[in-house]
Formats: sequence, C-alpha cells, structure tokens
Amino acid sequence: MTTRLSADPRGLAEAALLLRDGRLVAFGTETVYGLGADARSAEAVRALYAAKGRPSFNPLIVHVADAGAAFRLARPSDALADMAERLAAAFWPGPLTMVLRRAPDAPVCAEAAAGLASLALRVPGAAAARLLREAGIPIAAPSANRSGRVSPSEAAHVLAELDGRIDAVLDTGPCAVGLESTVLDLTGDRPVLLRPGGVTREAVEAITGPLGTPASGSGMPAAPGMLASHYAPALPLRLDARAAEPDEALLAFGDMPGRPVLSWNLSPSGDLAEAARRLFGGLRLLDAEASRLGLRGIAAMPVPAHGLGLAIRDRLARAAAPRPSGVPALPVDPAVAPLVPERAS
Repeated sequence: MTTRLSADPRGLAEAALLLRDGRLVAFGTETVYGLGADARSAEAVRALYAAKGRPSFNPLIVHVADAGAAFRLARPSDALADMAERLAAAFWPGPLTMVLRRAPDAPVCAEAAAGLASLALRVPGAAAARLLREAGIPIAAPSANRSGRVSPSEAAHVLAELDGRIDAVLDTGPCAVGLESTVLDLTGDRPVLLRPGGVTREAVEAITGPLGTPASGSGMPAAPGMLASHYAPALPLRLDARAAEPDEALLAFGDMPGRPVLSWNLSPSGDLAEAARRLFGGLRLLDAEASRLGLRGIAAMPVPAHGLGLAIRDRLARAAAPRPSGVPALPVDPAVAPLVPERAS
C-alpha cells in the first residue's frame, strides 16, 4: 500500500527520509507528478525503472534544488556556457530541463543517465523545491505513471497506476502547468530543442535565438519524452478532428461542434495555458469513460502550433502514434471521475 503524504512539514520530512533511504516517492511539481529516487543510487534507480515498467535506455531527469547544484553535476559546451547561465536565471526554478555534459566527478549513477555522457537537469519550484532542500540529494524523477501512459497531474492519477508499487506520494495538489518540461540540449555548438514543454519555444528563443532540431535516426533517446509513442490512452486517438463520430469521445478546444456522446473541452475560450493544465486529466477520464460506454476511440480537435500549443500538439501526436503493443486501460479514481466528463444534454 502506498502512503499518501500531505505537503506539510511533517509530510515533507517523511518523504525526504524515504528518498534518502533509497525508497520511491512521487511528488508534485509545476509540470506533472514525478516519481523520485535517489539519483546517486543505482539500486534505487533500477527500482524506479521496474516500478514504471520503463525501458532502461530511456534517460531520467535529475532534479536539484538550485542552479549551482545543477552546474556542479554537469556543464554546457564552452560555446553555450553563457547561454546556459542566462537560461537558468530566466527559467529556474521552473519547467525547463537542460541536457548538459556530465562532470567527471558527478555522483549521479550511470543508470539515471541511461549510460550517456550527458545529464538532463531541472530545478523545479513550489513544493518540489522544498522537498529537494529537505532531502539534500539529487532526485531522479520521470513522470509518476506506468511507462508510455498518460502523465499524472494529480496525486489521484499516481495512486490509480502505482498504488502498491511505490512507497509514498506527496500530495501537493493539481499541477499548475500540467505539461512536462521543455528539454534543451546544450552539449554542442548550438542549442537544440529536444522536447517542447512548459516554457514556450518563443520564450526560450528570446534568449537563445533560433533553436536547432535533434538529429534523426540514432534510435536511442538523448533525453526523456522523445519516444515516438508516449503519453498514450488505451483507446485510439484521432488527431485534428473537426467533430467526433457517433462512436467516439471528443477532446475539444474552443467552440465544440455538434452534440458528442462524451466530451472534454480543454478550453472553451481557446486559452492554451488552460488547455495545457487540463490535457492529461481530460485524456485519462475520456479514456476511462469512453471504454466504459463502449466507444471505439477519442477524436481530438486541432490546437494552434504556437506558445504552449506546440507542446500540446507534441503530446497528442505521441499519444496517437502506433504503439508496439496494447496499452491497458487507464484506471481513474472514482472520487474524481464524475467531475470531468462533459456530456451533451
């Protein structure tokens, strides 16, 4: 049974003690809930991979308390050193991950970096920052869900998938951003956008100038969130739909067409920040309710490809991608399920 801890001083202290003891603790950040393990401990990180069912070639983001701690573990290329400092000043703490060249004496275990010569590092804010200060260790933390499934933006989502597989979840309430961090590779001569996320491309490029794109064809991810199929509900997802078919649920954005059997509107007003916050919760609940009603899939309306819309479209594209094997249906906390589906009257 997984313990649900409150984000008060007592809960933070207990979560920090568990992490220092090599145990697995999920905790909320501004992006999504992460599943934390002591990044120094190969045993703890292997247990994390096993709890998620995550392939060990997929590297983890290491969370630290401040930029100083991050740059002691890894540094950018010489060409991008000043840029990395400016990015840290602008976006840390916050939803930005930098992939940097690992320092020779960095205490992070090889398993956390999937054997790469680089480290993905982030300085989160809110309660996660208090937990990191309390624990006093670097924490490897991918999203706190089973591998390939929809990311969790509430503690209930974590428990629905990982109850009994991890030691505790620190309940910090709903995540404010609701999308994973933006990931930048700063190991080369030019900054490369590996994953769009909670910091918009426009905001990053105001500091970096035009971003490069990752080289294709390597087959191995250089950072988290790069697998083609990811963030996936059990039911098929149809992209850029103008309306739902009679046997589909509708993931709407803006004005909702027709009278679908089951719907969830990311933002009736077309607000991309609201849509980001509501994306993963909506996907989870549409998946569960549509399966219960016998619907065959989910139709997703178009989202603009600017601002946070770029990250939303990335997550939807990966959720709709062909997957190597079937994904079991996502469980949903019955206490929150009635709050979400929006049915035509």
